[in-house]
Amino acid sequence: MNIKTRLSIQFTLVVIGILLFFSILVYYFSYTSQRSKFRENLLEKAQNTAILLINVEGIDSTLLKKIHQTTSSLVEEEIALTDSANNLIYSNNTHFLSPKILIEKSFTSSPNYFSIGEKDGVSYNHTIEKKAYHVYVLAYDNSRAESLIELRTILFWSILFSIWLSITAAYFFSRLAIKPISNIISQVKDINSSKLNSRLNEGRRRDEIEQLAITFNQMLSDLELVFKNQDEFVSNASHELRTPFAIMIAESDYILGKERKSEEYTKHISGMVDDLRKLNALLNSLLELAQLNRNIKIFLSPVRIDELIFNTVQEIKSKYPGRKILPKIEYSENENDLLITGNQGLLEIALKNLIDNACKFSNDSVEVKISISAETKIVSIVDHGIGIPPDEIETIFKPFRRGTNVKYIGGFGVGLSIVSKIIELHRAVLKVSSSKEKGTCFEILFRK
Repeated sequence: MNIKTRLSIQFTLVVIGILLFFSILVYYFSYTSQRSKFRENLLEKAQNTAILLINVEGIDSTLLKKIHQTTSSLVEEEIALTDSANNLIYSNNTHFLSPKILIEKSFTSSPNYFSIGEKDGVSYNHTIEKKAYHVYVLAYDNSRAESLIELRTILFWSILFSIWLSITAAYFFSRLAIKPISNIISQVKDINSSKLNSRLNEGRRRDEIEQLAITFNQMLSDLELVFKNQDEFVSNASHELRTPFAIMIAESDYILGKERKSEEYTKHISGMVDDLRKLNALLNSLLELAQLNRNIKIFLSPVRIDELIFNTVQEIKSKYPGRKILPKIEYSENENDLLITGNQGLLEIALKNLIDNACKFSNDSVEVKISISAETKIVSIVDHGIGIPPDEIETIFKPFRRGTNVKYIGGFGVGLSIVSKIIELHRAVLKVSSSKEKGTCFEILFRK
């Protein structure tokens, strides 16, 4: 069942429920109003009967019966009058008012209303000169029966007409309500992986459906960016992988071309081993980047920044023997100021990449600083090397993006992408400032 049909049915059921509720109310109040008027007539008849027969001298049962027969009376009227001992004093057209009924309907409270079959009755106590009398009047309310039949007929046809009208209106308005969604569906059907630049019509950007279109467009923008980055990543990765493989194939063909001296074999195989190491380093970097891009949850624990830096500096020094890598740590009285919450392995990879780049792109000393403020802990890696062109600083964190001034220095352009993702996972901030031929400073800001 589609939404349009479901909305129509729900709207119709609600309207039917409301109509039935108010119809019942109208019928009930009409019934009670007419019943009250009829009971007033019954009571008035009982009071007049008691006054004429008991209070007025000269009127006896025979004369009263003639009066009742010659004057207008209620439909199928029955009248009975008894004394305090329930002895019948007067009766007129009594069919249902038998002596047994009279005894049952004699109450101390007055007036007391009752029903026998389709007739309504009243029991009225009349007292004069300390003598009590009971007057009973029973009659059929023909006017009420006819008006209620007419009211039921009116309500029945009114409800039927209202139901038909509500079904028509529900179908019409549900079509209007669903039309924007239908338009979105038709637009979405035209969007595929090759048309991610398409966007839905956002209208006036006010109601919920237009907000849905805005949200969907934002999702399309994100997907388009992801697909674009993925295509770019695959293109760059395939290019980077193709180069070492092409070199190794050429080296192998050259070696196998003819028989050579052992020194030449050793030289070429050593070159191939170097190429394999570079390829292995590239593959490891790509795997690390792919793992980080999965947005996996990382295990966090307290980590001392100074110990992390000392361990990383020692590893880098083994790669660049003789290079000055100077840790400058700002200690405070509270040792906990040097603690951060993070993943030690990932943070070590990030620092290693930053310090390795500092050593790779400069021949001077490298400084690794830790400074502590009231709100942040800042780790700075400063070099005095070739720097980064100002117009390329925004793109250095994208995979395989390298500065135009480092073409002849080894590397794949993946390290800073890994660093950026690791810092993002730790909800820290990575800042870079650089001057060409003067050096670069990377800052990692950890909030307390």
